[in-house]
Amino acid sequence: MKQAFISALEHSSLEELRRIPKSDLHNHAGRGGNLKYIEAWANVTIQPHSGAFASLGEMQEWFVHNVKCHCPGTQGYLKRIEAAFAQAADDGIQLLALSFGIDEIDSLGGMEPFIRIMDSLHQRYAPGAVFLPELALDRAGNTNAVCRRLGEIFAYQWFRSIDICGPELAQPITNFRSIYRTAQSAGLVLKAHTGEFGTADDVLEAAVELELQEVHHGIAAAASPQVMQWLADHHIRLNVCPTSNVMLGRTRDYASHPVRTLYDAGVPVTINTDDLLIFNQSVSEEYLNLYLCGLMSAVELNEIRECGLHSG
Repeated sequence: MKQAFISALEHSSLEELRRIPKSDLHNHAGRGGNLKYIEAWANVTIQPHSGAFASLGEMQEWFVHNVKCHCPGTQGYLKRIEAAFAQAADDGIQLLALSFGIDEIDSLGGMEPFIRIMDSLHQRYAPGAVFLPELALDRAGNTNAVCRRLGEIFAYQWFRSIDICGPELAQPITNFRSIYRTAQSAGLVLKAHTGEFGTADDVLEAAVELELQEVHHGIAAAASPQVMQWLADHHIRLNVCPTSNVMLGRTRDYASHPVRTLYDAGVPVTINTDDLLIFNQSVSEEYLNLYLCGLMSAVELNEIRECGLHSG
């Protein structure tokens, strides 16, 4: 597949790229589909957002008023999850980590119906993808309330990893230490959003305090050779989302994206979508963007593709 992937990039062929196995390891399930899929179902036209968002709040507001409004209630929510699985199948995603919040579990009546529904959607729309469900916690959430739910949730042995997302400075990362020790004991892969809006020191603190195995985003680490060296030495992988970083103003453009610096420092990295219904770029398009802007070679991007396929 190496030569096929390199050839597809060199010929700027999205059709060829979509046929080659890839991973998407940072994907918020309810926002992980394709706009055209939702347009066809809801019989509407959705104009993709252009330019950068001023903040996460503005991004969420755009999503609510331009996408979520066309997918109301439980039916609309499940259609968006369906869209995420369908998108994975269409884009050759072999390893798919979709993240879900506790509120999503509750909205479907608890773990048993939630698991049954999600596994059914997986088997129907993306049977060829290895599905890696991720439990996503709100950085601003009540950690004591979360702790009280973990025994029940982990008893099903369904989730494969845990993450914290939301405003990075909402509360100290150390508040999640006991949650992560419980998740570690349950055998989950330990991940967290950090270094998207914070600093390199924030990335290091989260990785050390929570004993992370992976970091979602983490691009702020590129500002510190010392932190990058530590990440490389400890084989901490960063699941990077280029278009998300550009549209949220974390980097000026693809050509200046810090994934170049991280890769050169030996930090393991993968390429992912984050919120495809918002950022409107598939994994294949993300790879092509990085290639066409001259940031990375086709050989280097293939190494990143292979790194993602070694997960799971």
